[in-house]
Amino acid sequence: MKNRALSAAARTVLRGQYVSHCYGRAASQAIRCVHAQRPAGDANPTPMETLVDSSNPPMAFPCLDALETRTASLEARSLSTGPEPSYTTGQHSSFHSQKPLLLDWGGVLPEFGIAYETWGTLNSDRSNVILLHTGLSASSHAHSTPLNPQPGWWEKFIGPNETLNTDKYYVICTNVIGSCYGSTGPGSIDPADGQRYATRFPIVTMQDMVRAQFRLLDSLGIEKLYASVGASMGGMQSLAAGVLFPERVGRVVSISGCARSHPYSIAMRHTQRQGTCYGLATNATGIFSNKEPLVLMMDPNWSRGFYYDRIPPHAGMKLAREIATITYRSGPEWEQRFGRRRADPRRPPALCPDFLIETYLDHAGEKFCLEYDANSLLYISKAMDLFDLGYAHQAHMARLREENRDRLARLEGVEGAAENGGNNDMCNLTLPDTPYEEQPSQGSEGAQADIVGEPPADLVKGLAPLRNHRTLVMGVDSDILFPAWQQREIAETLRKVGNRRVTHVELGEDVSLFGHDTFLLDTKHVGGSVKEFLEG
Repeated sequence: MKNRALSAAARTVLRGQYVSHCYGRAASQAIRCVHAQRPAGDANPTPMETLVDSSNPPMAFPCLDALETRTASLEARSLSTGPEPSYTTGQHSSFHSQKPLLLDWGGVLPEFGIAYETWGTLNSDRSNVILLHTGLSASSHAHSTPLNPQPGWWEKFIGPNETLNTDKYYVICTNVIGSCYGSTGPGSIDPADGQRYATRFPIVTMQDMVRAQFRLLDSLGIEKLYASVGASMGGMQSLAAGVLFPERVGRVVSISGCARSHPYSIAMRHTQRQGTCYGLATNATGIFSNKEPLVLMMDPNWSRGFYYDRIPPHAGMKLAREIATITYRSGPEWEQRFGRRRADPRRPPALCPDFLIETYLDHAGEKFCLEYDANSLLYISKAMDLFDLGYAHQAHMARLREENRDRLARLEGVEGAAENGGNNDMCNLTLPDTPYEEQPSQGSEGAQADIVGEPPADLVKGLAPLRNHRTLVMGVDSDILFPAWQQREIAETLRKVGNRRVTHVELGEDVSLFGHDTFLLDTKHVGGSVKEFLEG
């Protein structure tokens, strides 16, 4: 049942990949070409012109008309105010660091800002602080505030006597660096030249985000957290906070996260970023050809990241969100919500959204495509791919940071810093020299043993800093993006480390069919478990 519904959703998005670029100029040419009259004296019709007398009328594509209309409206805006949306979720507090931040892969932010919001009251010894980490596309607005009364993304989980009890705790939620909701990201101004970073923004990691968060904590005089809490990408950050700053973190909560990114999740995020399908276009003669590549980085409006003050890649963003949405919920839930029902069974089938599941995906993409910066999606999703708390990876990153220490020293004006020190090439990731070839030794048997067998020794060593931390690890059986075995891996690894205070909770499909989004929706089981853990 789960696979059947997911397969139908996947076909919907793949079909969207095939036609989603038939908008703007190309779509207009195609439609006009179907109905065009041949010039006088032209006795040789083009292949497209022969469709004028086709046995059947041409199909209508309202979904493509909508894309074309949006492009036209954004084009009109660019003549005055510019097409880029104002990515904001209302008023928030801001922290600005004039001290440079050295990033894991060799990049440096000469200065940076973090947007954050708080709830509750900080006690006298500053010992009741909970740092709440966000998912990929969330802002710092986890709950409504007097300055911003709009409901937040974890609205029902924060408040007096709620999961994060504001009668007891002082809750801080930040927008991560690399994002577009007030923290420094690709859309921010590079102080070196006064221009937007765009794709000159350096590669960032989960650990970079956490280090920036702890700069904020330093500025607030907070030496130790009562707890580090997060779900999805936030669950990854929560673990990273404990590993990077074990003496500054009390308890750790990781919901629907992982200790290292695995191939399926990486593959899905790659597809959102880049994609490999091709769409319909028309050439000068009006003949259809497969020339326009699709999804976010392949959207012509992306312009290698330099689209600011022009038309943003809204079509690619829409499709990227549709692909992501497939991974956020579960097949059994969709069977119950949508089944095989069509939006309007009285009408003949259409290639545009037709089944209810298709209209659901279409709505999710429409809602998101102008609410989040495309470059931020690229950078933050890549940071998720790079996440690995294994010891070897951590040691490699530590060596790179040491090699690049002189870059930071020069920015800080430290006397004696090497003029050409640091590995400047490391902040640019490149393709390997040779393409991938299947290796017989890397078959499925080894991968399966890794999943169900003993925790990898490298990961056990990497999570050793958490041997004494009370830790809650939660997973959801219906989650296909971060499957429940990945949370079991965290719990089993921590126990192997010697941690005797690990609580592992796994919600079966009899409890929740909401898939990965369970952490946003289930106040009873997710919220109840977190509340009990924090107060126990």
